[in-house]
Amino acid sequence: MADRSEGERRRDVRWDDPTVSVEAAGRLAGLPFLEAIRDGRLPSPPVSRLLGFTLADVEPGRAVFECEPSEAQYNPTGSVHGGVISTLLDSALSCAVHSTLAAGTGSTTVEIKVNFVRPVVVGAGQLRAEGRVIHAGSRLATAEARLTDQTGKLYAHAVGTCLIFAVR
Repeated sequence: MADRSEGERRRDVRWDDPTVSVEAAGRLAGLPFLEAIRDGRLPSPPVSRLLGFTLADVEPGRAVFECEPSEAQYNPTGSVHGGVISTLLDSALSCAVHSTLAAGTGSTTVEIKVNFVRPVVVGAGQLRAEGRVIHAGSRLATAEARLTDQTGKLYAHAVGTCLIFAVR
C-alpha cells in the first residue's frame, strides 16, 4: 500500500472575522459595501479566501471576480470542481444584484443554472467571472455571469434569481 503522504500538498487558509462585513452590509448600500470589500476597507468573505477568488471590479449592476485555478480546487478527475465554478459564477451574479440595492436591503440566491462549456485546469491562467443584472424588481432580480480566460474563451456561464429583502 502506498504512503498517502507522498506527494501530499498543503494549503493554509486564513480569514478575517466575518461579523465586521456582516454588520456593514446592514447599514451600507450595496455598491459602497462591495467597493469597500474590493478596496480592502472591509474583509473579503471567508469563502473567497477558501476558494481563492477576489472581487476585482464592481459598478452598478455589474461585478467581476478573478481566480487563478489551483490543484486545491480539483475534483478526482483532474479539473476544477463544478461546485467551485458554480460558487464563482454565483458570487458574480449575486454581487451584481447586490450592487443595485439600497442601504438596509439584502439579497440571497434562490436559484442558479450553470452551463459548463469546457474543463478548467491549472494552466488556464487567471479567470474572470463577470456578472450582470438582467432585471431588478422590488422582490426578485435576475442576473447572468460568464467565466472566461484572458483571451475571452468561455468556460462556463450561469443565470440566477435573487430574492431581495429588508435586512433585520
